[in-house]
Amino acid sequence: MFARLLIFLLLSWVGILSGCTSFQLGSNISKPPTYALKHPEQTRLGKRFEQEAQSHFGESGFRIIQAGMDGFLMRMQMIAAAERTLDLQYFIFHGDKTGKLLTETVLKAADRGVKVRVLIDDGETEPGDEQIAALSAHPGIEIRVFNPFTYRGHVKLFKSTEFLFNASRLDYRMHNKLLVVDNAIALVGGRNIGDQYFQVDPDSQFADDDVFAVGLIVQKLSGTFDEFWNFNLSTPVELLSDEQPSPGALNAQRQRLKEAHRELETEGLEFVKRLASDKPFQDILNRHLPVVWAQARLIYDSPDKKAVVNGTLSGRLMQPAIIEAANEVQSELLMVSPYLIPDEESMQLFKNLHQRKTDIRILTNSMESAEMSMAQSGYMHYRIPLLENGVDLYEIRSQLGNSKGSGQSAAISRFGNYGLHAKLYVFDRKKLFIGSMNFDQRSKHLNTEIGLIIHSPELAQQVANRFQAMVQPANAYKLSLHFNTGSGEPDLVWQTQEGGKTVVYDTEPSRNDWQSFKINVLSALPVDDEL
Repeated sequence: MFARLLIFLLLSWVGILSGCTSFQLGSNISKPPTYALKHPEQTRLGKRFEQEAQSHFGESGFRIIQAGMDGFLMRMQMIAAAERTLDLQYFIFHGDKTGKLLTETVLKAADRGVKVRVLIDDGETEPGDEQIAALSAHPGIEIRVFNPFTYRGHVKLFKSTEFLFNASRLDYRMHNKLLVVDNAIALVGGRNIGDQYFQVDPDSQFADDDVFAVGLIVQKLSGTFDEFWNFNLSTPVELLSDEQPSPGALNAQRQRLKEAHRELETEGLEFVKRLASDKPFQDILNRHLPVVWAQARLIYDSPDKKAVVNGTLSGRLMQPAIIEAANEVQSELLMVSPYLIPDEESMQLFKNLHQRKTDIRILTNSMESAEMSMAQSGYMHYRIPLLENGVDLYEIRSQLGNSKGSGQSAAISRFGNYGLHAKLYVFDRKKLFIGSMNFDQRSKHLNTEIGLIIHSPELAQQVANRFQAMVQPANAYKLSLHFNTGSGEPDLVWQTQEGGKTVVYDTEPSRNDWQSFKINVLSALPVDDEL
């Protein structure tokens, strides 16, 4: 009886809080709209690329950042170079080693007069991630949380129960990743903020890519940030707590960040040592690392994507642009996606391309490299149909035989905790997509996403070279069908290379028996629309 009463009180509490959240969101929030810097050409970074942009009329400049550590250094150096404005939009902003260093750099930018806006999703926060929110007490920093939970703690039972009562809203997440400095330069792609995404964590590394951008496309990227920033689900962080940010709390946070920085310096970590260098960003500014000028199309989902998908509101959706580009392929489609859960439209796309004798090659996570068990369980249903439709299917190994193309050093690769997080598509080696969108149904229906389709054979070839490095036999399993003479039903086999010798598995490789059991049990759930 007591247990039932406790459950009733808990559910009632969450129901009440969910109602309060609905009241706080939307038109009830008082927040004046703000917009990107109007005259980026008046800043040092704006002037740096102005002449080149004028000589490449209608084009923008790009450079792909493949190495995880370079992705971290680029962010640190770009933020340090800001003069007037700094806009950050991320799905995840962890309070780990790299997250704290980036937070400290953002605070220093505000101290020198830079106007800072930070927009973070609220779906995957962890204990310690609140360290960025503490900066909102600074007069030059605004922080907003997209589609927030009412419950601000990290007890999974409480958060899960609130989700249960308000799933139709809380299942809708902002998956965008974008950094814009002075409305003059930008970094967009798949990386979140955290040690894993910069490939410096021995326990877990996620291969990913960013693209550095200058020129016309930057103002368009800033426009998407403004659209999300001023949207009614983007809630000022000070409205989410009864404790208002104070100068005292800010000073305490400033001291904690300084102490964390000093502790990291004493550890002698490679990525901390490299902070003293100005590479690779300064090499781009000095033209030692050239940008590639090309035409590009910005594609992104409207912040009110759910209403657009349901047909109750007009707006932008990026999935049709991807399908259109893939349908135009004549000879080869290369895809890298950590989560691969196609719908009927996508499966028909592969079937049509196969009938046109198009070479289709896809790289995704293996069971042993998978971060999300649920997503991996959904993907399992599509492997045989994909192979039957002519797709060459590869799964990355968590233990790489060769670090070339991995985005990380051979030393960190030896820990054997490698996984994919990149979202890259190459169309006939003439153009490419890079962004935040996985090739799954969650990205299509439930997450907002952003990315670029860049018309550049040079950049497309760079990504194709990386694809080829990642799918070499020492780094990936190549899947194929083996037909059982008894039943006539096809079985999967995984071919790879270990110690220089070809190895074939007829049982799916995994980290351990428990992982295999869990994912196979989850595969029985009919939840593909959520994955």
